[in-house]
Amino acid sequence: MSMPSVNISPQKEAALKRRMAALAIREADLTERFIRGSGKGGQKINKTSSCVYVFHAPSGIEVKCQRHRSQAMNRFLARRELCDRLEARQQGEQSKREQERARIRRQKRRRSRRQKARMLDDKRKQGEKKVLRAPVRHADD
Repeated sequence: MSMPSVNISPQKEAALKRRMAALAIREADLTERFIRGSGKGGQKINKTSSCVYVFHAPSGIEVKCQRHRSQAMNRFLARRELCDRLEARQQGEQSKREQERARIRRQKRRRSRRQKARMLDDKRKQGEKKVLRAPVRHADD
């Protein structure tokens, strides 16, 4: 992964290499392209190709990273994201991302009839309480 180290410590770089080896990610399997970034940043972002696109052919995972202005830092982060995604795929349900997706799916799922009836009943009772809190009106008004 011979990346020029900008702000990346040798320890972090070595740890990433070990992690990639453990996940069986070889540099030969990666297709890497450098793209001009987009978004905020003015002329600098429009002139330099600091956005990194990495494609891992065996798994079909593609990662695009443009978090920093440094191309070397984006290369490091893209590889780290690739490792994260590959681990998440291997671990399946136990990955944090998968747990978050499952939680959101549960939130969006339709309520059962019993749950809906109970919720509407609670709302009706709450409305009745609010009516009782209203100011007292006299009959002669």
